[in-house]
Amino acid sequence: MTTVTLPGVYTPQDDTDLLVRLLHDERLPPRAEVLDVGTGTGAVALAAARLGARVTAIDISWRATLNTKINALLARLPVRVRRGDLLTPVAGRSFDLVLSNPPYVPAPTAACPRRGPARAWDAGHDGRLVLDRICQGAPGLLKPGGVLLLVQSELSGPQESLRRLRAAGLRADIVEHRSVAFGPVLRSRSGWLHDRGLTEDDAEKEELVIIRAVRPR
Repeated sequence: MTTVTLPGVYTPQDDTDLLVRLLHDERLPPRAEVLDVGTGTGAVALAAARLGARVTAIDISWRATLNTKINALLARLPVRVRRGDLLTPVAGRSFDLVLSNPPYVPAPTAACPRRGPARAWDAGHDGRLVLDRICQGAPGLLKPGGVLLLVQSELSGPQESLRRLRAAGLRADIVEHRSVAFGPVLRSRSGWLHDRGLTEDDAEKEELVIIRAVRPR
């Protein structure tokens, strides 16, 4: 499939690949309603659309929403694309499956960037500024029996994600791990990460995890 990545849009990487692989393990009902939160290029949304799902893709970046529209046209796949702040564009709707590869990288800055490519990965000192909002809001978006698949790094506290999702009434577990080499962003702040106690001296890899949370029927 021909796809493009516009300047300033997050290029699909290991976390995207991991999320798509777990998506294919889900048994979706016919014409399932699927939501992709933080869609970027639309790679995950398009993977769901190829399975026959009715897909809505959200991103706060106008470049990302344009990128997703372009790639959906190139793939000749129907994807409803909405621009807005996290879950706001789909308030009042519910889904069989919610997918998200949100910003989760711990950063020296306390707030999420308001513009620029770092908005796709930086998420405050603990990497949880966006994760916490998803954990709070996603349960209300799931139909009974609906599933959330969320990718994040061990650096941003997956146990806290599990705690929050379970407190919201979901059954939540880590269902997949993948160890990946530090990319340019983590290499550039390795000293800061070590000073905060998030990595060892000689750390060169991070652990990605997929959290699967289910709303009971």
